[in-house]
Amino acid sequence: MNLVSDIINVERKATREGFGEAMVLLGRSDKNVVVVTADLGESMRVDEFEKQYPERFVQVGVAEQNMMGISAGLALSGKIPFAVSYAVFNPGRNWDQMRVSVCYTNANVKIVGGHTGISVGPDGATHQALEDIAMTRALPNLMVVAPADFEQAKKATMAIAKHKGPVYLRLTRPKTAMFTTSTTPFELGKAQVLRVGKDVTIFACGGLVYEALLAAEELKGEVEVEVINIHTIKPLDEETVVRSAKKTGKIITLEDHQINGGLGGAVAEVLGEKWPTKMVRMGMRDSFGESGEPEELLAKYGLDKDGVIKVIRKII
Repeated sequence: MNLVSDIINVERKATREGFGEAMVLLGRSDKNVVVVTADLGESMRVDEFEKQYPERFVQVGVAEQNMMGISAGLALSGKIPFAVSYAVFNPGRNWDQMRVSVCYTNANVKIVGGHTGISVGPDGATHQALEDIAMTRALPNLMVVAPADFEQAKKATMAIAKHKGPVYLRLTRPKTAMFTTSTTPFELGKAQVLRVGKDVTIFACGGLVYEALLAAEELKGEVEVEVINIHTIKPLDEETVVRSAKKTGKIITLEDHQINGGLGGAVAEVLGEKWPTKMVRMGMRDSFGESGEPEELLAKYGLDKDGVIKVIRKII
């Protein structure tokens, strides 16, 4: 059964907006929730949390390493800290503190990295986090989550607050299509089969799930494409991955991230051990991004709907 019906005429909101709304709700429902940020409260959409719960908002300034250490201490004291900054800084600049102070101690810190992927656009290569999934999924005890749209970002934020242990939440900057609803099921660690098919499977995460859905819709009647949203990259839903691979025999992974160490690497590792399958990894191929509008960059690097269609036809 397809969870997505109309994907063309949809509203657009950023995943960071969904995160911000969820944080206000969490602040209201759980007094142990604390936000720690490194001078990026408004951009990461936790400014409303600050207004409503100023006593639980910690501004450390441009000091991401200190931010992670403070968050670890708060977690080990019984709080539920959300350490919030751009992903190029968090985990990009504080990976050592995350590894030793948070993951090694299994501290209950929620690490939130925003402005990920080339979809950051005009900010350019220095601010386009393309390595953060690889950096985080290699760490023991750390869950890695990349929601696909606004509603899913809200659900993911609420869910990781309840999860005991460290989590990395990956968010994007631009407004993206809202193709799930408040009633669409969401469970950490459980992939979503958004569209059923028999010819080829696309495993996608983040904002590029929508591009996969658009490609599948355009090829309707020519190729039956199964689209699966891997919102939880670690732990990976191996059962769903293997089952779909056995059914279609052809796999495409799609991510706004380096193909090395990201979603494509995670899927390839599982299939390499359990069900070797013909596969193409779509993402950044050992390349930094550049400045430009998100749509321009996705098209240039072949990660938009048209790029996906080309790869589907090639693998078929």
